[in-house]
Amino acid sequence: MNDHINNELGWMLDEVVRMPEARHAILLSADGMLRAHSEGIARDEAERQAAALSGLQSISRSTAEFCDREETPWQQTLVEFVGGYVFLIAAGPGAYLAVSATENVDMEAVSYRMQKLVDRLGKELTSPPRQGAPRQGIGSPA
Repeated sequence: MNDHINNELGWMLDEVVRMPEARHAILLSADGMLRAHSEGIARDEAERQAAALSGLQSISRSTAEFCDREETPWQQTLVEFVGGYVFLIAAGPGAYLAVSATENVDMEAVSYRMQKLVDRLGKELTSPPRQGAPRQGIGSPA
């Protein structure tokens, strides 16, 4: 991974977790590669979580027809644990933004900050898919 890109995007992710009860943020590609992480999470852990969250997104996307139609595009997954939440959203073609938080976080505020970051950064938060990898996320086929 290009450390310059990682550092550049890392400070942007720090902004998302600068709120009470937010823990960590990571930016990942559709194939599970870590693009950037917030300051409070070690790179090795962030890489492990990126791989797991890519799988979570894929599983979530595969349930689209349970909601409406199979081709309904995936936009967000929320997982609740006893100790908190993991938010996972589309951040452009082939990119996802994930944030973890405690059970006391303002869920609406986290979602809002995540969407604002994706909107504000636009193309900087996209990760083109690797050769042969399917395009996923907002605006792409299921």
